[in-house]
Amino acid sequence: MEQFRFRRVLLKLSGEALMGDAANGIDPAVLEMLSSQIKPVVDAGVQVAVVVGGGNIFRGLAAASSGMDRAQADYMGMLATMMNSLALQDSLERSGVFTRVMSAIEMQAIAEPYIRRRAIRHIEKGRVVIFAAGTGNPYFTTDTAAALRALEIGAECIMKATKVDGVYDTDPKTNPNAVRFEELTYIEVLNRGIQVMDSTAISLCMDNNLPILVFNIETEGNIRRALMGEKVGTTVRGES
Repeated sequence: MEQFRFRRVLLKLSGEALMGDAANGIDPAVLEMLSSQIKPVVDAGVQVAVVVGGGNIFRGLAAASSGMDRAQADYMGMLATMMNSLALQDSLERSGVFTRVMSAIEMQAIAEPYIRRRAIRHIEKGRVVIFAAGTGNPYFTTDTAAALRALEIGAECIMKATKVDGVYDTDPKTNPNAVRFEELTYIEVLNRGIQVMDSTAISLCMDNNLPILVFNIETEGNIRRALMGEKVGTTVRGES
């Protein structure tokens, strides 16, 4: 196997990342791009798990702010993550990657129930495991689900895929002088209120010294480059 920085990673994808340039839904071209980046690293021996959000279909928090019961809205958001997970599974398998979807809420006709030891066994066999339905509990985001599942399966890094090439001090879309960080500590992220992941997810990673790599998924080959140790994106870790 090539000399990768990590042998087992969890890739966190937002639901919005699947929209492409559309206002909502799933762009097949984005799924194809994601599969083309995941397949080479899996073929090279890296063990990959994925958590996908559901914001391109339904956002529970937004619905709750409009008056819907928060728990009910969050469960609907979990169903949205299942739709995204099945779409990604289809794309990966059409590209030749063996894949399993495991759901925190039982949906036996379309996905396996999440069982930690079974998930690890799938990953050890070289299958990409997609964790759907968040943690299975309302009031927790898919960021928190990503941190939790990464720790449960022994992932060495969370790779947080975004549409920008890292974390900036201000929004680079509105400020051309925004400065990109190469590294940040968990405490800096929490104290500055930087929206890398939600505070619960950051705290979980901090307590267990799990690094987070924030990078641009839209740049072809970035997953492989990051795993090869090239300076891609922003790394969030503990004090050096």
